[in-house]
Amino acid sequence: MGSSKQNSISAKPRFAVESYIEGILKKDRVMLSRAITLAESNLSTDRLLAEELIQGILPYTGNSIRIGITGIPGVGKSTFIESFGKYLTSINKKVAVLAVDPSSQLTKGSILGDKTRMEELSKDENAFIRPTSAGIALGGVANNTREAILLCEAAGFDVIIVETVGVGQSEAQVRSMVDFFLLLLLGGAGDELQGIKKGIMEMADAVVITKADGENLKKAKQAQADFQHALHLFRAAESGWIPKVLISSALEKTGIHEVWSLIDSYQDQMISKGYFHSQRLGQNIDWFHSSIEGRIKQEIMNSKSMQKKIKETEKKILSGSINPGTAARDVVQAFIQSLSLN
Repeated sequence: MGSSKQNSISAKPRFAVESYIEGILKKDRVMLSRAITLAESNLSTDRLLAEELIQGILPYTGNSIRIGITGIPGVGKSTFIESFGKYLTSINKKVAVLAVDPSSQLTKGSILGDKTRMEELSKDENAFIRPTSAGIALGGVANNTREAILLCEAAGFDVIIVETVGVGQSEAQVRSMVDFFLLLLLGGAGDELQGIKKGIMEMADAVVITKADGENLKKAKQAQADFQHALHLFRAAESGWIPKVLISSALEKTGIHEVWSLIDSYQDQMISKGYFHSQRLGQNIDWFHSSIEGRIKQEIMNSKSMQKKIKETEKKILSGSINPGTAARDVVQAFIQSLSLN
């Protein structure tokens, strides 16, 4: 089954690195999509090509503001992002949305289809939407989102938005790859302060109370006051930035300008302090370490002898003859020994 899947992937045409780079710098959307597909591939030949591609476009990256957006299902992430994106394109910004979808555990495919959820934005010539299956990546964040960010920057996009699936662990991963982290919440949805994990609140650079219109407006304003008070109780951010709470209605197109003004102000302040650059350097180190972990796991899983060892060890775990922690150590030691024998 695995081989047939790999053959279907390898059947897709690949180009020389120079062709990818030329197409991306010419802002060719088709070539950009193909480059992201290449970066998402697990084939060893594609990975080498993707690495060469990323290295080649590095001089043309780093000129965007990277924004992570998260929120519980039902908060209206896609609706907000569409209104926000349309506002940005109206002020001559080029916007790329990397929307990470929950995926089918059977097909590992994208379920939600963000292009249908952001129909207006997907038709905007200054916007690019890339739905990406979360697959088996930790917390629902695609393994190669960082590469996709760089490819979009090289293609000339000013604002890169990464939408998380909002299921817990994904927020920390997205926070480690963006400049500004935006948390969307609903007003009047039960006990607001108890229903949100403290860790997610602490990661947020701003909170937006969505659907602040009609009968919800009063609840939204009350939630705004409650969350602003709660944020003051948290430890001050390393950057010195004090998170703000805003209200917005994508339906009535209100609060969108204020959100962008806040992000713009944040970027100016962080650049002047030197924090913006140092944060990105730190993120590159995080990327380096997570890549090491991913590569080691991939090498182990791709080894036929290690696959056999893992299957045997799984049986021992199920029989109760070994605990998972010790089993993992034994597998890693067996892998190290196999390297020394080669």
